[in-house]
Amino acid sequence: MTTRILPAVGDIDAARSVTTLLSQLPDAEPAAPVGDSTQLIDTLARLAGESLDELPEVVLVHERIGPVPALELIREVSLRFPAIGVVLITADVTPGLFAAAMESGARGVVTLPLSYEELVNRVQSAAQWSVGVRRHLSSGNDVFTGPGGTVITVSGAKGGVGATVAAVQLALAAQASGRSTALVDMDLQAGDIGSYLDVQFRRSIVDLATITDISPRVLADAVFSHSTGLSVLLAPGDGERGEEVSDRSARQVVSALRSRHEVVVIDCGSQLQGAGAAAIEMADTALLVTTPDVIAVRGAKRVVRMWDRLQIRKAEETVTVVNRFIRSTEIQPQLIEKITGTRTANTVVPAHFKELQGVVDAGRLHELDPKSTVKQALWALAGELGIVKVPDKGEKSAGKFRNDRGSIGRPRVGRRDDDARYRATTKGAS
Repeated sequence: MTTRILPAVGDIDAARSVTTLLSQLPDAEPAAPVGDSTQLIDTLARLAGESLDELPEVVLVHERIGPVPALELIREVSLRFPAIGVVLITADVTPGLFAAAMESGARGVVTLPLSYEELVNRVQSAAQWSVGVRRHLSSGNDVFTGPGGTVITVSGAKGGVGATVAAVQLALAAQASGRSTALVDMDLQAGDIGSYLDVQFRRSIVDLATITDISPRVLADAVFSHSTGLSVLLAPGDGERGEEVSDRSARQVVSALRSRHEVVVIDCGSQLQGAGAAAIEMADTALLVTTPDVIAVRGAKRVVRMWDRLQIRKAEETVTVVNRFIRSTEIQPQLIEKITGTRTANTVVPAHFKELQGVVDAGRLHELDPKSTVKQALWALAGELGIVKVPDKGEKSAGKFRNDRGSIGRPRVGRRDDDARYRATTKGAS
């Protein structure tokens, strides 16, 4: 049997050394190395999307891979693709490291400098384990084997721009369309999702912070099952406890949720913390909500620059959502796109707070009138993001996910006006 091997090695010299040895292994089919953790996850997700049979039997993870640390990457691969045998390549041969690698889901450890005998033994052992697991899964057992659900993070350019309302409505749209959806409040010090959805629940994300292996039972105990069908994971009631949620625990929580839900929507708030940064880095789509005013747009620009400096997310990989849009406003979406370097969503959200005030004050945002233009826009945005199920042609559509923006479409402004407003808006923001 041919063993397919995918190496994840960030260092060029190390990648060359690994590739040379892999080419000598019997019955091995090594793929070209991937250079970072994001590329590895994207490659595996793409292969799994084509067919689970396309996934390699073995993934080699070098200790110097980045930006996600090697052990965290192994844990994510093991959670999302449980039929892959992961082997760690490291110079640290201490018992503590070996134990940590096994706890993260590795099937073996190869020490540096690489030796042919050790590499072939570890690869063959991991491949045999992978084949056995796949044979077991093919027998029809109810075990998750897919690439995982879609993760959407929603962040605010500054406080009060409407990120939480957007996150809640996106999650409601996905759930209403028939997708199993989790809504996570990762605004750890000031999270309000519980208040918006009238949820009184004593458990929160903090209860998962110290758990190294989040089982379905443990996850179910921490998640609130809302009447809408949403699985809601709340922020802690005491804001200071948010410090207990590290970036590592956030990665585990997100991985556990995406392995059991088709859509995971995460409200990251407007203040960047380690947990939120980890979620944004892992997200399939990172949304940045802003309003069309100078202060908010400058805030959006600062956020995008900070994400880029911290290697969390590149500007071109971020989608900006314009909230409280008025057609006559001076700052148009094209200008915001130019200032921030991001891509602005085609769907803009109109400024009609009166539609929201009643349900917000009552803590019943899920009961927002379907005729509300704000709701229609946010649910159209969910359709644009691809997180709702599109009805078959034969099914009757109630128009909930119709992406016909009509009066809330993106208007055009002249380039001369754009340039003048660009200079005015960016003044002092650099």
